[in-house]
Amino acid sequence: MKTGIILLAAGSSSRLGRPKQLVELGGKTLIQNAIEEANKCQADSMVVVLGWNPDLIQTGFESKNVPVVINENWEEGMASSMQTGLKFLLANGQTDQVILMLCDQPFVGAVLLNRLIEGKEISGKGIVACSYSGTLGVPVLFNRSYFDELLSLKGSEGAKKVIFNHSEDVLALDFPEGAIDLDTEEDLKKIKNLK
Repeated sequence: MKTGIILLAAGSSSRLGRPKQLVELGGKTLIQNAIEEANKCQADSMVVVLGWNPDLIQTGFESKNVPVVINENWEEGMASSMQTGLKFLLANGQTDQVILMLCDQPFVGAVLLNRLIEGKEISGKGIVACSYSGTLGVPVLFNRSYFDELLSLKGSEGAKKVIFNHSEDVLALDFPEGAIDLDTEEDLKKIKNLK
């Protein structure tokens, strides 16, 4: 099974007031850290989806070795960014399953990404999602049978809609740190204390 990773980094970080992709933790930008973790896992390919101010965001990682695609319609919401990444992967090689990940979940690492891939192999489920804060969400793996549904999402609809439409085909992986993301300066302070 060929696994592709779609790293979503297209937003404008309006709540944080500065690009969260370029926030540094432990001497690395969040986007560089996410790319390195994705490259360390068992996935076969990856693409970084940018939107808001892509030239600026590309200063935060070594972009010459990483496929980057720009979603011109990033303001429409997460669905269009995810679809931009999925179409890129499908056009550039065989992809049997995809993992959606964000760059603002600093505790997502290669070990977790591998758990998604291995969980899929062992369980035979079509969706493997992370479980935190009483919900299911990203990072999440979808097999090919869900690609059409992912491509039909609109606006701010995200992967969650597909996850909850097919709860009988979902393996949930416990990942309490998934609740920690960076939307505000307060979040950033908390994370610096945890890291």
